[in-house]
Amino acid sequence: MARINFDLQELQAFVAVAERSSFRAAAEDLHLSQPALSRRIEKLETILGARLLDRTTRHVALTNVGRVFLERSRAALDELEGAMLGVSDLAAQLSGLVTVACVPSVAYYFLPSVLREFTAKHPRIRVRVIDEGANTALNAITSGRADFGVNFIGTQENEVDFKPIFKENFVLAMRKDHPLAHRKSITWDELSGERLMTVDKGSGNRLLIEAALAKSGRRSQNAIEVSHILTLLGMVEAGLGVAAVPQLALPLTSHATLVGIPLAQPRVSRTLGLITKHGRALAPAANVLYGMLREAGRAARQ
Repeated sequence: MARINFDLQELQAFVAVAERSSFRAAAEDLHLSQPALSRRIEKLETILGARLLDRTTRHVALTNVGRVFLERSRAALDELEGAMLGVSDLAAQLSGLVTVACVPSVAYYFLPSVLREFTAKHPRIRVRVIDEGANTALNAITSGRADFGVNFIGTQENEVDFKPIFKENFVLAMRKDHPLAHRKSITWDELSGERLMTVDKGSGNRLLIEAALAKSGRRSQNAIEVSHILTLLGMVEAGLGVAAVPQLALPLTSHATLVGIPLAQPRVSRTLGLITKHGRALAPAANVLYGMLREAGRAARQ
């Protein structure tokens, strides 16, 4: 087995050099430096115990062993590509149920856009969303009630794997007709005359805000407390006050009534991640949705 203990990248590097008869051209095709490409070829030849290429300063040619190995390498890569396409075709026929535990502020605007694409591609897969607070969503993963989750806590838990996908700041949600709605940013000190509303102390978002304010020697004075972010936004929309909320709690595009103004001094942020139970492999259907959410998180960072 030691004789075939090489990476796919090394095989691709050999084929590229053989087809282009040039280390420089192959390196450009593979977006590698020439020394890095040379190391891959040398490692492959060392593992195989045979020289595959004859090199001079101006010319690259296949050895007799190299010509035979090139044919077999091309066949192996073609077969691998066919296998991957077969898996893609199989994925289109996936069925079953995927359960996602997601904090409500993400479930309302971020998640639906991904689910729209997912259900269009995989109409036979049913999706169940557990849209609860951060701790409940985390418990759904550890207890096995959910396949995976989207959360901002879990990095310190031994039972879960946390893969960061997006860092978002908190903004001040207010009506567009509010006197401060034109501002590019607002400091916490400037909120002393505002009717500030918040989620209750059991919320992970509330804990993040209070921890950030405590570090800067500040305390928030809240006029109204509610249990959920969406209720909070309804209060803001009704003109009852303003509220500090995660950026993704507001639409990615313009809202008809509300606007979110960045908060500063201090800036409060949270890191969203995909969480899975440690050591538990995702089922194929769940893995597809997991990948789509990961890519959507990367796109949101750009």
